[in-house]
Amino acid sequence: MTTQYFWELIARSKKKGAEQVEWLTQELAKTKPEEIIGFEIEFSKKLEQSYTSSLWGAAFVIMGGCSDDGFEYFRGWLISRGEEVFHQAVNNPEFLAEYLTEDNLQEDEFAPYLEEILSVASDAFTFQKTGSFEFDDDSNTDFLNELEAQGYKFEPADIEIDWEEEELEQRYPLLWSRFGEDPLT
Repeated sequence: MTTQYFWELIARSKKKGAEQVEWLTQELAKTKPEEIIGFEIEFSKKLEQSYTSSLWGAAFVIMGGCSDDGFEYFRGWLISRGEEVFHQAVNNPEFLAEYLTEDNLQEDEFAPYLEEILSVASDAFTFQKTGSFEFDDDSNTDFLNELEAQGYKFEPADIEIDWEEEELEQRYPLLWSRFGEDPLT
């Protein structure tokens, strides 16, 4: 799957609103297994690209704290917002102070995290194997084996957090003025 087609799928799925994850899963389930694996690889690349100390600090301010899992759900949500928002936020996390307007927050019931998008490809793969979207251990093993066969390496990224909580107000003044005293979660 090309990066361009990945972002096209995300853009089309975003139009489905609250049904975004379900639509994306069902669309992928209609494709060849290679496309599902390709989607997962592209999605994983975006997760890795957004795994930065700077973005984690921004998420911490927006949500009033941010665990490892919370940061992964946040990055899943960020990917779900589309290519432009994703790149803007990765390049300048303070952009999110402008993006997360009251209108956007009312329209986007997922903000600021979307855990379910993390399993879209594996759910679509499982559906193809079993006819059900329910987790299946054998299908999941097949999915992971296919990822490895396509060259995907399961190597967790490691980052150095270059901020302390007490520095966040100065580091993210726009985000802090919006969310420092009133975080989203």
